[in-house]
Amino acid sequence: MDQTRPIIGMTPDLTEPRSGSVRLECSLAYARAVVAAGGVPVVLPPIVEQIPQHLAICRGFVLTGGDDPRTEMFGEPTHAAARPMHAARQEYEVALLRALDTRPDMPVLGVCLGMQLMALCAGGRLNQHMPDDVPTAAQHAANATHSLRIEPGGHVLARCVSEQGGELCVTSHHRQAVRDPGRLRVTARAPDGVIEAIDDPSRVFYLGVQWHPERTAHRGAGQAVFGALVAAASAINGRDRARR
Repeated sequence: MDQTRPIIGMTPDLTEPRSGSVRLECSLAYARAVVAAGGVPVVLPPIVEQIPQHLAICRGFVLTGGDDPRTEMFGEPTHAAARPMHAARQEYEVALLRALDTRPDMPVLGVCLGMQLMALCAGGRLNQHMPDDVPTAAQHAANATHSLRIEPGGHVLARCVSEQGGELCVTSHHRQAVRDPGRLRVTARAPDGVIEAIDDPSRVFYLGVQWHPERTAHRGAGQAVFGALVAAASAINGRDRARR
């Protein structure tokens, strides 16, 4: 096994096609993007008790997209139009994010739902149903493409998008958005003001993006995001080998 390629843990969605039958599902596009960036993708079963082992074997994490968070645990009722994510998935990912708070060196990428959970765990709030008050909500749904504006201070994203010129366009598919990032920092917005990226500048790589980089054609906002994650994870691998 090539131990120079970092293991990247990816969170799957959970479905129940039949009563009592829970299945893991994860788009192959995430795994292909990690492989193309030089990482080894591993899908993590959402078992809370296994989080210490997941932290031990992984050198980076991708929290993938999915349905909507239940927000009662964050102090707000869940919107009637929400499509709640599987309770076991939410329990695991919230616990994982809280465990990662003690590992600021560990690279983390949150995609769509993953970014929203990052914000909630950082004390933020969501717009739980964009059609209620965002006239351009349809421009963010059904894998629509729209442009992106990098905010001052968004250095991680700025480095990524510098890899390719041309108009910066991303592919989105969401009906909720981050309204308040809590203690995290806004690093990108859509033209209509919707928050498109957040990060924690005090950590090595802790980035949430509202769009889907695994589906985005613009390399800087797509594959380069996974490249930056894997590069940060590779640095941990290098330090680990140096200590041996």
